[in-house]
Amino acid sequence: MTGAGGHAGTAIPVFLYHAVMEEPPDWIAEFTVTPKEFAAQLDAIVDNGRTPVTVSALADHLAGRAPLPARPVLLTFDDGFADLPGPTAEAVAARDLTATAYLTTGAISPGGRSLLPPAPMMTLDQAAGLEQSGMEIGSHTVTHAQLDTLSPRDLARELRDSRAVLEEALGHPVRHLAYPHGYNSGRVRRMAAAAGYETATAVRHALSSERDEAYRIARLIVRRSHTVADVESWLAGGGARVAPYRDGPKTVGWRWYRRARAVLRGPVFAG
Repeated sequence: MTGAGGHAGTAIPVFLYHAVMEEPPDWIAEFTVTPKEFAAQLDAIVDNGRTPVTVSALADHLAGRAPLPARPVLLTFDDGFADLPGPTAEAVAARDLTATAYLTTGAISPGGRSLLPPAPMMTLDQAAGLEQSGMEIGSHTVTHAQLDTLSPRDLARELRDSRAVLEEALGHPVRHLAYPHGYNSGRVRRMAAAAGYETATAVRHALSSERDEAYRIARLIVRRSHTVADVESWLAGGGARVAPYRDGPKTVGWRWYRRARAVLRGPVFAG
């Protein structure tokens, strides 16, 4: 990474959160944090002195349109759980941080359908309020399907319809996508670009950098077992590697998928 005091090769921590809950549903519990732990992690980010930016800022940097600050950090939230437009957004805004929220439109729209198991979710009409609190909005598809298994028609529908719903609700273009479960392939990435997205984030426990591809930006998955010490390590550029992507069926997300199938014997969640 270069520009505005940056240094080539600098690691960029992109945190992936889901729900912030005391008592989450079992299927999502591993990927949640408690409100107390979340507040402590946010305080660690503030104390570290990094500059919070959105995925749009990273997109502008990757496209050569604008430099990033010397020590950026990104917060992202997937799915659109009920805590997001309330205490979670308030905790982020109270610390002058910003974030990007990727919303699964079928899970938050009236009469919508998604593959996510039951959980308290926000509503589509709360998306504009999220923006007003300082968060940017991206798409997490309509149903949270595993995109690399879909037919071209179904894939196009997931990419197109989710973006259209969000744009109608917000009144402006939606530029960014997060792959459900992190699953993607060359075909998925090409169709994401053709659908008008400028970036897409994956579910990959790694630090991002200027080497990341715009259509599979690496994120650090924050789990319930992670502590403030883990967050501080990631902020310091440790505890996770920065490595180029390699396509293949045995990704981290795929191993999670198989393990979760065995445990839950039903709908699966991995991102």
